[in-house]
Amino acid sequence: MTSPDRAGIAPGIARWALAGLLAVAGASHLTWGRRGYRIVVPEWATRLTTLDKDAIVVASGAVELVLAGALVALPDERATIGRLVAAFFVAVFPGNLHQWQTGRSAPLMRTDRARFVRLLLQPVLIGWALWSTRGR
Repeated sequence: MTSPDRAGIAPGIARWALAGLLAVAGASHLTWGRRGYRIVVPEWATRLTTLDKDAIVVASGAVELVLAGALVALPDERATIGRLVAAFFVAVFPGNLHQWQTGRSAPLMRTDRARFVRLLLQPVLIGWALWSTRGR
């Protein structure tokens, strides 16, 4: 009888936790936080995408839900999904930076300190996505 591969347990747990975080974030973009998130979408994002602020919030929530599902439903593609999650975190960083610079409040981001800490956590999220989905 062989023992379980302990080296794979921590990344697996971390991957499921990341999926949970993305699922909650995605759900909040589509429900209770939707209005609050529209407030912090920068004007340049609406010009760049030709979408209104609500559509950007809904789209980002949908992407978060799809990525969450992919993290758990596509184990054979986990490295690719991890890179996509990391790329998503990179893509939303300018909006987070804008939110901090303008001091606009959003759900769970009502203080300058919270908004600044969120910026510092972005590299952690990127690393988390890549580490938890690395190859077998």
